[in-house]
Amino acid sequence: MEEYFMGEALREAQKAFDLKEVPIGAVVVKDGNIIGRGYNLRETLKDPTAHAEILAIRQASQTLGGWRLYGCDLYVTIEPCPMCAGAILLSRINRLIIGAMDPKGGAAGSLLNIPEDGRFNHHTEVIQGVLEEECSAIMKVFFQELRKNK
Repeated sequence: MEEYFMGEALREAQKAFDLKEVPIGAVVVKDGNIIGRGYNLRETLKDPTAHAEILAIRQASQTLGGWRLYGCDLYVTIEPCPMCAGAILLSRINRLIIGAMDPKGGAAGSLLNIPEDGRFNHHTEVIQGVLEEECSAIMKVFFQELRKNK
């Protein structure tokens, strides 16, 4: 099941790629159903908070009618930044499943580990490396094309 839902997050990432946005995608899953989807739209919306995770969390919260996403899992193609890791923690997501890590900016195991930091009153389990090669590849292609077109 983890590969299936990460595949759905990759489909979201492809939407961002097609818009020339950094190709990160996310889906929120509860009881085997996707209740929130998102992909990066920072450039399109001119909004620094329009990250895939934030948009997926917002949609899931609307679907459930509340901000507490108990029993939900978030699948994201690239390790979340500090802002998104904080939103994941504060929304009470149960598990965070990551495709590829981000050693330069990740806050769920690379630079920091906000979701599993024992100093907070809620903890989110982190699972790494689901469809890692595919999640990493779309980012590499995106940035290669970006450099080539400059």
